[in-house]
Parts: sequence; structure tokens; C-alpha cells
Amino acid sequence: MTRSESTAQNTTKSTVHATLLALGAILLWGSLAPLGVLLAHLPPFLLTGLGLLVGSLIALPLSGGKWSALRVPWPTLALGVYGLFGFHFLLFIALRHAPPVQANLVNYLWPLGIVLMAPLFLPGMRLRALHVAAAFMGFAGAVMAILGSAASSAGSTLQGGFAWGYIPALASAFVWASYSLLTQRVPAFPTAAIGVFGAVSGLMSLACHAALEASVHLTTTDWGLIAAMGLGPLGAAFYLWDAALKRGDARQIGVLSFLTPLLSTLALLWVRSEVPSWSVIGAAALIIGAAVLGSRAKA
Repeated sequence: MTRSESTAQNTTKSTVHATLLALGAILLWGSLAPLGVLLAHLPPFLLTGLGLLVGSLIALPLSGGKWSALRVPWPTLALGVYGLFGFHFLLFIALRHAPPVQANLVNYLWPLGIVLMAPLFLPGMRLRALHVAAAFMGFAGAVMAILGSAASSAGSTLQGGFAWGYIPALASAFVWASYSLLTQRVPAFPTAAIGVFGAVSGLMSLACHAALEASVHLTTTDWGLIAAMGLGPLGAAFYLWDAALKRGDARQIGVLSFLTPLLSTLALLWVRSEVPSWSVIGAAALIIGAAVLGSRAKA
């Protein structure tokens, strides 16, 4: 085997590995909506704070018991808190001051942002026409998935007019997209350090709960569901996402991310024992087509 063949084979393996890691994160994020429905009676900052703290515990086995694996420079820590806390804080503000369906649609511009902003944040990375086409195709699928879910829910409808909450919804999308890309610009850090980002962000979320929300009593069932949320969509998903971005092409991973609202919608339909509508099926076709199209784009 020649050196070029060996390099190509290693690149292919790395791409496949990154795709599997990204899909793992996306699958876990897809479970966030049904878990959120089951815990809808809890204040969002309390729920997020506890979930992030639980998720931060995953760092302990990942670090191999070495505290040095969890230490990062202050600028890197600030970036991590900007991503994990800033995203959730802005999203909660948006959901309080804008219709939830539209706010969710605006927020799901973050995969599109990852694709389109990749050349701005990552030197040497170019944007091909196929990347752009795949990104907009994926966003169209995300819109169909979210609207399909809203159409089947009596309490989730589109509302006309402008709400200032769309601004923090857009800001939250920018925060997650830019955080995802900027983690590739700072000095290399171990994925276990994501636990430090989560711990600090969790404590800040609990501080917001104390300042902005009423206290509530948590049942044993609540604690069990919070643990599931913390170990899954608010925990392991962030570690998998970081590992995927370290190994793969941010543009292709961004296109794959449009699977998140689709999986979230399907999970909600399953919880409600409902059959997917034609709009959801169409969304699946668009998003899967976008993922295939994005994978064919040359670097």
C-alpha cells in the first residue's frame, strides 16, 4: 500500500468515526424533547442546571482519574461556558418571549450556521456549492419536521407578528454554531474537559433558577428523569459532539445535525402514540437527502 493510499484510508476511517460520534450525539439530543415533556412541570433553569451537573460527572471516568485531564486555560473554559450556558440561557429567554414553534425554528438555524460559517472560523476550509445546497435542504426538512409536530399538537400553533424573543433565539443559534467551530481554534483540550464546561454552566443555571424561578419539590421520579437527561442529551451528547468535531468535517457534521429536530419530532409522536404525518415523512426524505448530498461534497 502506498503512502497516499494509506492516508486516504485513514481519512476515510476518521470520517466514518466522526459521523458515528455525531450521530450518537444527535440521537441523544433527539430524546431531549420527550424527556422535557415529562419534566415540563419543572422550571427550565433548574432542570438544565441539574442536568448539566449530572452530565459533568461523565468526565470522571473519561479523565481516568487524572485531574490534569480536566484542566484547561481560562479562555478555553470561557468558550465552553459561552457555548453550554449561553446557548441554553438565550433559548429559555426566547421561549419566554416568542411563540415556541417559531422560536424553535429560529433556534434550529444553528446547523445551517455551522455549515455556512465554517470557512470564517476554520482557516483553509472552503464552502462548496453542494455544502450550501445540502444545508438549505436540511433546514427545509427541519422546518417541515417542526411544523409537522406543531400541526399535530393542539397547544403548539404558528402565531403571526414579530416577537422580540426571536432575537435571543437567533443569538442562541449563533452561540452554538460558533462554539462548535471555535473549539477547533483554541489549543487542543481533552474531551473530558467538557465536564468542566458543564459543571460551571450547571452552577450558573442554578443561580439563574434561584434568581428568576420559584422553588419546587422534586419527586423520586423527577430525579430519575433528570438523571436520564443529564447522562444523555445534557451529558454524553456534548462529549460525543466534541469528539466528532475533533475528527470530522464540520460542514458535513452540520448537515447531519438537521436530523435532531426530526428525531425529536418522531420521539414526541412515539410518546403520544401518534403516527407520523406526511410532512414528517417528507422532512425525513429531505434531511436524509441533504446528508447524502453533503457527504458527496469535496473538501
